[in-house]
Amino acid sequence: MNMEKQLSTVAYWIGIISTVLALITRLLAVFGVFVSTSASGKIPITYRSFLDGAILFFMMAIASSIAMWVKAQKQ
Repeated sequence: MNMEKQLSTVAYWIGIISTVLALITRLLAVFGVFVSTSASGKIPITYRSFLDGAILFFMMAIASSIAMWVKAQKQ
């Protein structure tokens, strides 16, 4: 497997995991089970953190897939 394919696969699965974690934390927050408390000077972990991570990893998977496609078109 080449590097772009590995990066695309790993980024995709980490994106899926981040999406699932975002959904779980959001559902827990809706039901009042998971309430993010932020102490002064600390960054709270909320569903938004996982959602931003999912977006980042999905974009990385898309970018590496496009790089593979462009490489294949040049050959």
